[in-house]
Amino acid sequence: MKKYLLSFALVLMSLTSFAQSDYEKIMSEKIAKIETCKTAEDFQTLANDFQRIGSKESSQWLPAYYAAFSYIQKGRVMMRDGKMQDLDGVASQAEKHLSMAQNLAGADNAEIRLLKKMAYSLRMMVNPQQRYMTDGMRANEELNIAQKLDPANPRIALIKAEDIYFTPEQFGGSKTKGLEMFKEAITKFNAYKPKTTLDPNWGRGEAEYFLSLPTETSK
Repeated sequence: MKKYLLSFALVLMSLTSFAQSDYEKIMSEKIAKIETCKTAEDFQTLANDFQRIGSKESSQWLPAYYAAFSYIQKGRVMMRDGKMQDLDGVASQAEKHLSMAQNLAGADNAEIRLLKKMAYSLRMMVNPQQRYMTDGMRANEELNIAQKLDPANPRIALIKAEDIYFTPEQFGGSKTKGLEMFKEAITKFNAYKPKTTLDPNWGRGEAEYFLSLPTETSK
């Protein structure tokens, strides 16, 4: 009897290990696609993929996190294309997945808090003047929480640099200061090590992009 129980346990462990490696493989493949997505449609497709993974791996927070991140990136593409009127819907989708991720990972997760900041920022851009005191303040609050939870996180440094870079000077922004902060973000990227191969590791390329711009473009 003990022999059969041992055999059953070994089979169960093998199946669990196989399922885990299969999950990691498909997640790695989808995460790699983040760098190749260019259009809003690309990011929507990727968000759908992560959502399907999350429905099967309901105890894992990262599929919901990456689904939210894909929606946020979709929104940033739309913002670049001037489609501000559609950002509320995209932010709502991101927030739905972030709520799921936070339920699994807990409230003290800096990566999730940072994405919540980015989702609120998308909402604010629908009408910055009217929404700064609501969505803008919520975005700042989430950023401050993320900073306290993980001050060495390079993605937090990156988003702070972006905020300074794109904010008009009359409202406290500065492209020169922003570029200095992008350099600080790169320093943090050099020192930061994700907890696992699936954990968030995006952002370095964006910091490098801003630092590669001609000086006259950055002014």
